[in-house]
Amino acid sequence: MVESQDNSGNMENMKSVDTNSKSSENNENPMKTIKVDKITINIGTGKDQGILDNGLKLIKHITGTKAVATATTKRIPDWGIRPGLTIGCKLTLRGKRAVELLIVLLEGVENRMNEKQFDNNGNVSFGIKEYIDIPSVKYSPDIPLMGLGVSISLKRAGGLRVKNKRIASRKIGKNHLITKKEAINFMKKNFNVKMGEEE
Repeated sequence: MVESQDNSGNMENMKSVDTNSKSSENNENPMKTIKVDKITINIGTGKDQGILDNGLKLIKHITGTKAVATATTKRIPDWGIRPGLTIGCKLTLRGKRAVELLIVLLEGVENRMNEKQFDNNGNVSFGIKEYIDIPSVKYSPDIPLMGLGVSISLKRAGGLRVKNKRIASRKIGKNHLITKKEAINFMKKNFNVKMGEEE
């Protein structure tokens, strides 16, 4: 488990960052402020129940929170894949806990990313080869060395209000979409991310 967590899995002592990113052109419009919407940790395990069990244990070891198993909806006879077959596990976090955990997970890649890990819709993904690459996560003899994937979803305050309204909800307008450049700048400013070979 992350060293700064208590036994209940709370990450109260982790350093915090200001994740409300405002570019100069957006200073007068708080609805365009970019924030972390959620992060998802996922581990693909295939059909191996043993790997699944270890994946579930690893996510709880890192976060202090129980993950859920994920099942496929597809049928691929050649691979023995059928709908309802469990093939992995995941955990999604939002709010302050998501930001705190993201700081820890980025240390597992030395806060270094590349443009291919950013899409044009405010989503960012990266992988950690082995969980011991995360400095604050201790090795557990009960969990073999394995990696995990991390997906980050960014949002604008105004865009999510439009999308999530119960009445008269609608698609987010183009002016509220988050570009790749904006997402990169947000990660650089708020999480000290370096791109490629940047120093």
